[in-house]
Amino acid sequence: MTSMFAQELDTPGPLASAPLSWRTTTRPEPGPGQLVIEVASCGVCRSNLHMVQGDWVAGGVPAISPIIPGHEVTGRVAALGAGVSDFAVGDPVGVQPVWWTCEECEFCTSGREQLCHRRIITGEHVNGGYAEFMLANAAHTYPVPAELDLIDAAPLFCPGITAYGAVEKAGIVPGQRVAVFGLGGVGHMAVQFARLAGGDVVAVGRNAEHLRVARELGASDAVDSTDPAQLAALEDSADVVLTFADADVVTAQALAALKWGGTLVAGVPLNVTGFHFNKAQTIKASILGNREQMRTVLALAASGKITTVVERFGMADAAHALDLLAAGRLSSRAVLHN
Repeated sequence: MTSMFAQELDTPGPLASAPLSWRTTTRPEPGPGQLVIEVASCGVCRSNLHMVQGDWVAGGVPAISPIIPGHEVTGRVAALGAGVSDFAVGDPVGVQPVWWTCEECEFCTSGREQLCHRRIITGEHVNGGYAEFMLANAAHTYPVPAELDLIDAAPLFCPGITAYGAVEKAGIVPGQRVAVFGLGGVGHMAVQFARLAGGDVVAVGRNAEHLRVARELGASDAVDSTDPAQLAALEDSADVVLTFADADVVTAQALAALKWGGTLVAGVPLNVTGFHFNKAQTIKASILGNREQMRTVLALAASGKITTVVERFGMADAAHALDLLAAGRLSSRAVLHN
């Protein structure tokens, strides 16, 4: 069998215990309907951090041991399985968190395949992209436009599609004020998509570097969430609020910013108390997006209408990238590369 290097997780645990191991393992071979990707890069998501640290063990994640994390992957096709005709060896491709869906349920047959109850998640249920090679399902593999750099393109496959799906669900009307909370990898993409939709975007966060990047990406205003006066000025002013920070204090700030009759879209879990019906506000949840939306994200990036902000790390340095993510010391998205 042919071997490769990969970051493998045997037992989840605190980062200080060095749960990831950069070591030799077996290189995958494609079965029917599958392909092998020679990985160029893989983004580092907070979901990876939760899994590696063991936060999701009670929910059955990781589903296998050892497992290779990583679910926003780009590279080039290295091998094709039987029946795969839409790709050729050498094609630039990418994979997002949805690795497989049943193609039969009400969600898969109505353009909502990310809600398939039998979905398999890249890097959580099957091996992901923290490796030299990765096995992919051809039905959920996407051609990467030639205009895009494969390392810079990696965040399009999780922050990009997550932000786009949330903005689509918000139904922004041109001229509306849109407040974006949680200015990490997803938030910075949401600022751009909300601006493309015609929104007057206000970026809200506690990290000065994140706020600076948001302004560069098109936010017309930036609010320091550690400043009570700035938060008070934001109250009851946003027609749409997008939140990507999994913290009760941020949820409270986001709801306070939302106008009566406004819409909040969450890309993270929410704990909501005191939600008054007489304000006629709407709360929606959003997860990723469908395949057509993923293709739209790639096309927008290829045309230069959106961009990613990345910090590059060698694939062997995944632990360091996760440390920086946990400490809040990344300006946007960490991307591992081979």
